[in-house]
Amino acid sequence: MKISVIGSGYVGLVTGACLADVGNHVLCVDVDENKIARLQRGEIPIHEPGLDAVVARCQAAGRLQFSTRYDDAVEHAEMVFIAVGTPSDEDGSADLRHVLAAASELGRRMTRDTVVVVKSTVPVGTNDRVREVLRDELAARGTTVRAPVASNPEFLKEGFAIEDFMRPDRIIVGVERGDSATQEAFRRLYAPFNRNQDRLQFMDVRSAEFTKYAANCMLAVRISFMNELANLAERLGVDIEQVRHGIGADPRIGPHFLYAGAGFGGSCFPKDLRALIHTAQEAGEPAELMRAAQDVNARQRRVLARKIIDFFGGDARGRTVALWGLAFKANTDDVREASSIAIVDDLLQAGARVRAYDPAALDTAARALAGREGVTFVRSAPEALEGADVLAVATEWLEFRSPDFAALARTLKARALFDGRNLYDPAAVREAGLAYHGIGRVG
Repeated sequence: MKISVIGSGYVGLVTGACLADVGNHVLCVDVDENKIARLQRGEIPIHEPGLDAVVARCQAAGRLQFSTRYDDAVEHAEMVFIAVGTPSDEDGSADLRHVLAAASELGRRMTRDTVVVVKSTVPVGTNDRVREVLRDELAARGTTVRAPVASNPEFLKEGFAIEDFMRPDRIIVGVERGDSATQEAFRRLYAPFNRNQDRLQFMDVRSAEFTKYAANCMLAVRISFMNELANLAERLGVDIEQVRHGIGADPRIGPHFLYAGAGFGGSCFPKDLRALIHTAQEAGEPAELMRAAQDVNARQRRVLARKIIDFFGGDARGRTVALWGLAFKANTDDVREASSIAIVDDLLQAGARVRAYDPAALDTAARALAGREGVTFVRSAPEALEGADVLAVATEWLEFRSPDFAALARTLKARALFDGRNLYDPAAVREAGLAYHGIGRVG
């Protein structure tokens, strides 16, 4: 099929590359001329494992191209995906200007029937607005072109996006009732991903829009609940890791997203919580559980810094903290709402200095923390330890999983390790001569 994707950010680029990799001819369009120029040169503007190889392979085969022109997108495609950003407004609502602008640009140019697919994460009712914009633009031109609108939310985990797209656990598609032609178009498009099992789930458009938010907010609530349990466990002398194994064995609960830590971040969970809370407020529902999850996470992102400051008796002035991990999770360079940012800010405010390292997120973190005095970004984990009193681990990168604890004990002046992701066995750390401070850990 011939597919155009509007927006070449995280979702748009992964979607376009993966659809091209199974034989479709894909054109990715973005108004950012610098980004498109980089992509045309084969440079990937985001860190996502495996994405560079897929893009290079599809570019070389002529199945993946890039442009800044909406005219090219319309001329090329029988199906156009809108995958532009929907950042939070000040009131927490999703900013839909880019989505509606894309719909308007498409409506001004369409000359043949084209399926318009909203891939961006959008609140319930957005597809109706997109449909109205397209209808108005087409009517203004006096054309009879059809532009059915469908919702096809993404469920991609940063760091695992290629795997998630190529081997999805479900493919949600919202179409208008009775639109069998659009359903058939999606069946053809996603046939390569359904060879072993039909993962396509068709539903009405509003339900599809809501499903995306419901999934992310449920996971966010689950993480915050575990973090709240971990904080209580710590006060009661309970090891949350043992509790995690115990409750995760219950098939009604399962083992996923039960890890206590220093709070969640990234581009999805915080933003989608805010958006669904705003939607609930407009609909007259209190959304108390989601608000509580949001509040718990805001506190949790500051737990590790508080532990460090308390370790120094409430006075961290003149102390140096080595920080391993800046990205909100491993295998990405994304630091949006990462706990590391809150940790650095709190430590600096307490008068400490920070030596920070991350395998992928040094540049993005440097931009996010621009202007802060007292933080130094270094190029290796050992370099971060130079002159440090203690070590804090904020991201579960693979290279941090098995450090030499005895060497750390010889290097760190105050001989303490703060484990913000519960990566380590407390007993092994203490046997090496280090004080261990995790999230809800004892022993």
